[in-house]
Amino acid sequence: MTENRIALVTGANKGIGKEIARQLGEAGYRVLVGSRDLARGQEAAGELEGAAAIQLEVTDPDSVQAAADSIAAEHGRLDVLVNNAAIIPVGDAAASEIEFGVLREGFETNVVGLLAVTQAMLPLLRKAEQARVVNLSTSLASFTLVGDPESRMSTKRTFAYNATKAAVNMVTVMLANELRGTGILVNAADPGNCATDMGGWGAARTPAQGAAVAVRLATLDADGPTGQVHTEEGQLPW
Repeated sequence: MTENRIALVTGANKGIGKEIARQLGEAGYRVLVGSRDLARGQEAAGELEGAAAIQLEVTDPDSVQAAADSIAAEHGRLDVLVNNAAIIPVGDAAASEIEFGVLREGFETNVVGLLAVTQAMLPLLRKAEQARVVNLSTSLASFTLVGDPESRMSTKRTFAYNATKAAVNMVTVMLANELRGTGILVNAADPGNCATDMGGWGAARTPAQGAAVAVRLATLDADGPTGQVHTEEGQLPW
């Protein structure tokens, strides 16, 4: 039964995050729509089943802690954390050209912010019977694909995005190892290139299609995988 389970999705006021929230709500979860702008989060939550907005700026420690405190006070636990909030920083470029400020901005949101949220929510996840953590990743973080000159992934010159998501994969693996045996499964999801602000509105995949793999990982049975990155087709190579 999932009707009493609580899920937090960061960056959920639009795009893939909103679709993840929608699909979890339709599956019976009480979904907390994390959003930097509370008004936008409230607008999105009003369009979703079983959703409520929560203000959450992943790069602001006070905001992160306030969100954790709010969830603790109202729900007492957290069953699912989906770390969706991420950016391709303005000015992202090839490794030989990228400005260090751009690189720092990418890491601050995509890695430090993700880990800050995860650490703050971990005590609540430990109180759930079987919790799930899903980190949004990308094929652009696969050393196998990016290292293959025949792969189109090798042509993308977004060093900050690629590097930060590779770091997210390492967060996923190390946290999964740390939490083995606790009932908390930790995986990463590659939604593919979807028609969103980040992916470009000309992308072939819809946000709903991209959200499906994250929702599948968020709703794994107890014998499901942990410490892996999955696409819609299956496990992504490192």
